[in-house]
Amino acid sequence: MFDASSDKPLYLQMVDALEVKIRESMAPNDKLFSERELTQLYGVSRITVRLALQELEKRGLVYRKHGKGTYVSEIREPAVDLSAAYSFTEQMKKMGKVPKTTILSFEEITASEFIAKQLQVRIGDAVYELERLRLADGVPMMLERTYVPAASFPNLSEERLRQKPLYDIFADDYDQTIRLAEEEFYASIALDNEAKLLGIKSNSPVLHLLRKTYNDKNRIIEYTFSIARADQFRYKISHKRGD
Repeated sequence: MFDASSDKPLYLQMVDALEVKIRESMAPNDKLFSERELTQLYGVSRITVRLALQELEKRGLVYRKHGKGTYVSEIREPAVDLSAAYSFTEQMKKMGKVPKTTILSFEEITASEFIAKQLQVRIGDAVYELERLRLADGVPMMLERTYVPAASFPNLSEERLRQKPLYDIFADDYDQTIRLAEEEFYASIALDNEAKLLGIKSNSPVLHLLRKTYNDKNRIIEYTFSIARADQFRYKISHKRGD
């Protein structure tokens, strides 16, 4: 069934075959065949089957119950790589989903001590506060509250934000080049108002994300606090060893 002469290892070929089967014909919590059954079905060794199942588990496609077997995971979307410059709109398109952004509020405010520290501006400086609900295929995925320094983006308006993504506005309208984005995240639970907007139950698990974006002059041009549904998102980080 698999090509032994291929450069791709047999276990990765098996991963590809099982992933297609999982995505096209299996439901969350369905049980996979046993290791012995998979060995016979695909004509490979037990070690190949084990490596394939381990890889599927790493990708979040399956989970294991000790002594009971391997089951299809609830979360079956590709992981988002935070090591790259992340755009919700572009990422959803890559996943074959239709992205949509609903602007909940937009206003110019004065920077509090906390926001001033995050954006490296003075307390009381003008900043824009933008709250958005991000959806994919009509399903609420993430709540975002974004702050940008008004001095860097004069005359930024809600109308303009409704016309195109924020990062496109940065580049096209203000000639701002993103050099670096730092992001940290942690697990939490949804508060009542957050849960209502995200379409989940109160106290459901969520991921909190804190993001700072730097331009090519090493100035912070964005600080965003996001709340993502834990049942819809997985994240991965790629670490590269230096020379």
